[in-house]
Amino acid sequence: MKPPIDLRVYFVTDRRLCARLGLVETVLSAVAGGATLVQLRDPDAKGRDMLEMARALVAALAPFNVPLIVNDRPDIARAAGAAGVHVGQDDAPAEVARAIMGPDAVIGLSITDPSQIADTPDDVVDHLGVGPVFGGGVKTDAKPAIGLDGLRACVAATRKPVVAIGGVTLANARDCVAAGAAGVAVVSAIAAQTDPGLAARELLRAVDEALVRRRM
Repeated sequence: MKPPIDLRVYFVTDRRLCARLGLVETVLSAVAGGATLVQLRDPDAKGRDMLEMARALVAALAPFNVPLIVNDRPDIARAAGAAGVHVGQDDAPAEVARAIMGPDAVIGLSITDPSQIADTPDDVVDHLGVGPVFGGGVKTDAKPAIGLDGLRACVAATRKPVVAIGGVTLANARDCVAAGAAGVAVVSAIAAQTDPGLAARELLRAVDEALVRRRM
């Protein structure tokens, strides 16, 4: 059975930013504070190292019932027992990720432009990571920011849940939810903070407040 996925505060790891406390410790702090989903992202890691990190996070997250998503590596995700995988437009196709992971895995897909949604395999993908919404994110190869208008266009073009990513901070998380996002995916807004748990807690509060306001 596919695990339930809560997209409200989606923490994406970064090796450099997590180095101060350590990967597992940073993730546990974030989850204790309110992060609802975790993605292991380390494009420079070797396969064996990535597998070890994924297995460590799966074990650490189990008591919290918070799923782990692995970026770009469905083979690693399956071997580690992760809940799913997130693939980009230039990664292995979502259909390949689904074939490797099986029907009960969670598959996320990056969308960097509203025009890409028409080609999204609805029967394969569970949610969309849309962005960068804002500039200033940690990715050095990020596409141009699509802004809140681009985020709204993506939300309007799909029935899949949308997660806003790219330059998302506590200051603009509410705006992303108001634009229709189911949640926000963040890196430095948690990992670069002195207290990742407090940062996650404040983000969750902001997202929840915006969700309530949107439903009124």
